[in-house]
Amino acid sequence: MPFEENEVVVSTEEQAIGVAEMELRQQGSRRVAGSTQSFLKLHAPFNKMKPEALQLFADKARLVFHAAGSEILGPDSGNVRYFYLIETGKVQARQAGEVTVTEYSILSLGAGESFPIGAVTAGRPSTNSYTAVEDTFCYQLPAEDFMTLMATSREFNLFCTQYIASLLNQSRLQLQQQFAQRASEQQTLNSPLSGIGSRSPVAVLPDTPLRAALEGMSKARVGSLVIAGEDRRPVGVFTRSDLLDRVVLADLPPTAPISQAMSPTPYMLEENATAYDAMLAMATNGIRHVLVTDAEGRLTGVVSERDLFALQRVGLRQIRQTIESAENVEALQQSAADVRQLSFNMLAQGIGAEQLTQFISALNDAITRRVIQLNLENHNFDGIEWAWLAFGSEGRDEQTFSTDQDNGIVFACTDPAAVDALKQRFLAFALDTNKDLDRCGFPLCKGNIMASNPQWCLTLDEWKEQFSLWIRMPHPDALLNATIFFDFRSLFGKAELADTMRRHLLVQTTANPMFLRCMAKNALDVEPPLGKIRDFLTDLEPDQPGKIDLKKYGSRIFVDVARIYALAAGVHNTNSVQRLRLAAKRLSIRDEEINAVLEGLDFIQLLRLRHQYLEGEPGRQGDNLINPDNLNELDRRILKESFRQARKIQTRLKLDYQVQ
Repeated sequence: MPFEENEVVVSTEEQAIGVAEMELRQQGSRRVAGSTQSFLKLHAPFNKMKPEALQLFADKARLVFHAAGSEILGPDSGNVRYFYLIETGKVQARQAGEVTVTEYSILSLGAGESFPIGAVTAGRPSTNSYTAVEDTFCYQLPAEDFMTLMATSREFNLFCTQYIASLLNQSRLQLQQQFAQRASEQQTLNSPLSGIGSRSPVAVLPDTPLRAALEGMSKARVGSLVIAGEDRRPVGVFTRSDLLDRVVLADLPPTAPISQAMSPTPYMLEENATAYDAMLAMATNGIRHVLVTDAEGRLTGVVSERDLFALQRVGLRQIRQTIESAENVEALQQSAADVRQLSFNMLAQGIGAEQLTQFISALNDAITRRVIQLNLENHNFDGIEWAWLAFGSEGRDEQTFSTDQDNGIVFACTDPAAVDALKQRFLAFALDTNKDLDRCGFPLCKGNIMASNPQWCLTLDEWKEQFSLWIRMPHPDALLNATIFFDFRSLFGKAELADTMRRHLLVQTTANPMFLRCMAKNALDVEPPLGKIRDFLTDLEPDQPGKIDLKKYGSRIFVDVARIYALAAGVHNTNSVQRLRLAAKRLSIRDEEINAVLEGLDFIQLLRLRHQYLEGEPGRQGDNLINPDNLNELDRRILKESFRQARKIQTRLKLDYQVQ
């Protein structure tokens, strides 16, 4: 008998599939609240939420089955009515229409991930279409119950409004717990200065006689004295170590005012600053005390190296003293090991990657300067203006545990006939210095980007011409050199020479948008390793299957974008975080957007540091290669989100410079 027009023919196979899907849908409806809570406790942010909040979710959400290939939600679905949390399976999110700077073309979501947070919060249609890539179960929470959960659960609210920051904080707490024995019953470097050190510092007026001031120190049994005005605003500091140089040797009479013996312009931090901030200040400036003030600049306390030592059980003072007093390279070798151990303890206490890399760079700078000083004993450059330059990660204050040398020399010479002879003297000095730095744990650069290479030991005019040439003729080698040499700063010598180089560079780059477009095109050649189906692409390194290079495919992306925007805007800073913050203001990027980008960079750097220390063999430099399958569920989620942030900032760069 012929079929009627429009009659649907269903095969036995199709009927079987329909029955199977029906059974799966019914299976979802039979799941009980108890199993829901068990699942929630395995995933952020639910694992940190209070029992009553979990109960609300379990009571109001239902488990819904979505067959492979079916659309769960799309722009044409109207205002979003549900918040979705994936229990099992895989969901693909695809941007509808043209990709914007705040969205992604394709995303892969797995168990424990949720969508669409922005749309359900705003009560609008989704800008993405969400499709089940495989048979998937999702928890569906009605929008009104989602808003109730947002209003009643601080943890859930924080998660939804500051997604990556919330996850990153949980990861740091997880790391702290991993090393809980080491940090137990200790204040951490995240502690505010308001609770550290002396809260009743001994202070005197600037005109206080020296004898009276010293008697006050002795009576109070303190090693430091703050000099402040009637308004309690500090103007100087005097310590026991100042007694010899500033009083005895200076032959000051006991009636002289303390202002004549004090160290003026003391280093000060507000009460809400952290112990880390004080430690970084001490490490960077070679000081032993930091004054603590209120918001109006009035003295409230003093923090010493001894106070920080009590927090850390690690001798910062001893490290600094060992570095500064080292008589040979052998002594500095131990200092380098101490820096690594101290940095690890800071890592275990939850210090962020930005702060930690700055701290490592500051102490490595001190080691480098001491190596230079030791070698200057055999090389005399008195009367010559010159500076030792740091390039690459050291130039950006972004050194990790695994770092080689990238350095050079700039010098001034007014006599053209004397340039070659002077350069040979600098090259001999640089060769000795490079070798000693290698002995201290800073390997020789495989690309020979070192001051002992005649290419990178140049006069000020030669550096200027080299920069100009790269900018005028941006061939591949020139662009590669720009990514290394344009991130420079002075470590030793006459810093004004480096400042002059910087001003020249920025004049050239701000006036040459074609060069910046070439740099943008070059930066976009490397993309974050996000898969369309799988979470990550792990086959990009043929000789390292299953691994991801976190430097090449992670931090480098943020660093490259930050450099381009800094050169375009005339920003003098070399640190990538500082560059991106300043660029965000120039480009009118919202704070929450740039904060998410910076949190992404922070986590990738943090993961590099953790891997280099924990996975590196004793006495060897760690690498940047991680196997994402070895990460816990939380860190996998944060890493995926961090790569998405890298993609986001790349998309903005692509649109800004019209790169195809």
